[in-house]
Amino acid sequence: MSSIAKKMQEQQYEDQHQQQTQTVVIRKAKISIGEVFLLCALAIMVAFMGVKIVSNQAAIYETNKEIQLVESKIDEQGKVNDDLKVQVAELSTYERIWKKAAALGFKLNKNNVKGVQ
Repeated sequence: MSSIAKKMQEQQYEDQHQQQTQTVVIRKAKISIGEVFLLCALAIMVAFMGVKIVSNQAAIYETNKEIQLVESKIDEQGKVNDDLKVQVAELSTYERIWKKAAALGFKLNKNNVKGVQ
């Protein structure tokens, strides 16, 4: 009978051991609905900010391009103005004015000329 008692005791021990191992349940962390909503909101915000940054960079690029075009036009107009100033200086010499006046029939009368200083 001792062998039967020993077998019973081993069987009870095995049952208890199986019950202990069965009661230990490992649960994986489940993501709640609120966390899913927050993660989606975060993903949308990151995507939105990325698009916003790229569009701002494109606008900055276009503005810089326009600024460079305007600056080049200003430089060209400055060159034209300088050329015109040189031309005015050449055309306003006294010799040229005297030649034009003589060609038009004007004569120099010393009585009508006054020196101004």
